[in-house]
Amino acid sequence: MNQDDNTITDYITGQSVKNIGPEATRQIFEKFLVQDKGWAKKDIKVDEKIIVQFKGKDYISKIDLIVFCNDKAFMAVTCVAGSIGSYEREILSGARLIFDYQIPFAVSTDARDAVIMDTITGKKYDQGLNAIPSREKAFEMVKSLEYQPFDENKKEREMIIYRSFNMDKINI
Repeated sequence: MNQDDNTITDYITGQSVKNIGPEATRQIFEKFLVQDKGWAKKDIKVDEKIIVQFKGKDYISKIDLIVFCNDKAFMAVTCVAGSIGSYEREILSGARLIFDYQIPFAVSTDARDAVIMDTITGKKYDQGLNAIPSREKAFEMVKSLEYQPFDENKKEREMIIYRSFNMDKINI
């Protein structure tokens, strides 16, 4: 970390990032995914842009991490400095909206604990860092997953929910 400008080097991208908010959490979790869970850096996209509409206006934000398996998004992750439960609904909406299919799992983590949600059902799938699927396990799991689009009739409401929970990150 460069003390003069309070930046650190992102573990996945190698890019300089500001060390503010949950950035330290994200760096710990990125290393955990690679070193402990066997994911390759190339499997993980950082700060993936998401655009939602509200009253005819685009709101641009980012999802912290998206983990890919067989070239399809497998997990959407939000890294937080506070209570992971406070961010479950935000990442669930993001996982439903970012692509033309729903990302199967939505994860909220503080790098000490994690809540993993099934994006299709909206229910908690599991909890704890040990429950985060390894790359090897994900390749097995993905064989039985169905990648479904989000219901168009519910999309506008879901965008409002995402925007409401994500106000502090909008237009970053």
